[in-house]
Amino acid sequence: MIMESVPLIMRVMASSVKIVDKAGQLIRGIMGTGKLDIVVKGENDFQTKADRTAEACIISSLQKRFPGIKCIGEEGLNTEQMNFPSSELELADDPSVFGIKCPDNLKDLSLDDIIVWVDPLDGTKEFTEGEVDHVTVLVGISVHGNAIGGVIHQPWKQVSTSASPGRTIWSLAGLGQVFGLDKAANASGHTLGEMKPGEHNVICTTRSHSNAKSTKAVEDVRPSHVERVGGCGHKVLLLVEQRCHGYVFATPGCKKWDTCAPEVVLREAGGELTDMYGRRLVYSEAVPRMNEAGVLAAGRIDWHAAYLRAAGWS
Repeated sequence: MIMESVPLIMRVMASSVKIVDKAGQLIRGIMGTGKLDIVVKGENDFQTKADRTAEACIISSLQKRFPGIKCIGEEGLNTEQMNFPSSELELADDPSVFGIKCPDNLKDLSLDDIIVWVDPLDGTKEFTEGEVDHVTVLVGISVHGNAIGGVIHQPWKQVSTSASPGRTIWSLAGLGQVFGLDKAANASGHTLGEMKPGEHNVICTTRSHSNAKSTKAVEDVRPSHVERVGGCGHKVLLLVEQRCHGYVFATPGCKKWDTCAPEVVLREAGGELTDMYGRRLVYSEAVPRMNEAGVLAAGRIDWHAAYLRAAGWS
């Protein structure tokens, strides 16, 4: 295949799908050493050697493959900190991505159109506590402020088709399909069935950033059960896999690199992710990084609308 004939967005996606697997390997390796080098950035806000190493790997690899591409990473590493060994860069592609037809409206994008949002280790607090099932690696792509590409990697997820751990899920806006879901592993029956507020309505929310406002917002949608878990990527995958109906987080906390990739994957799976008032999130370079109006997500669009009505937010 002549790469120049492949739309840029498909090449960026193929590279990203491959790179996140390498980042996952690095994260597992650092966890295995027991030397996390934890830095406290704020209340319940941590950074580890794994965060820094994974971000350097992802952004350095993308910028080597696509000189000039704009990447915004959670850790905000400077040039010296980003000095990732050239021998360790991931410069290959995942060939399966090239078998997918590029949506017509994304075929002619240039590097100037694209911003890559990188959360190298979503769920850092849980990572430091050994709760590795909550951890994801997130690479989101936005164009003109809209989230259009999403890659989510679970470093410790075991899938039926591989002897080594690690699962990568991805999609592009307009495909109407999510790739990488392990149907065999999910065949044990996690279908929730219809959402009915107060009767059958499983909500996931923050594990470590709860306060009175966020608690009330969860109560407003009348859950039958609440799952308190870490990581935006992890929570959204609970919706994609029908383990929860909705995700409610009413206060600031999630940032653009947390939500960009999950938003695309969830929407292409038939769900919706917005702020708490039903407004689309904007991913332009100049916008505030914090999602000040929180996050409301659901596994189906009609459930999302029902939450807005039930809580009186719309």
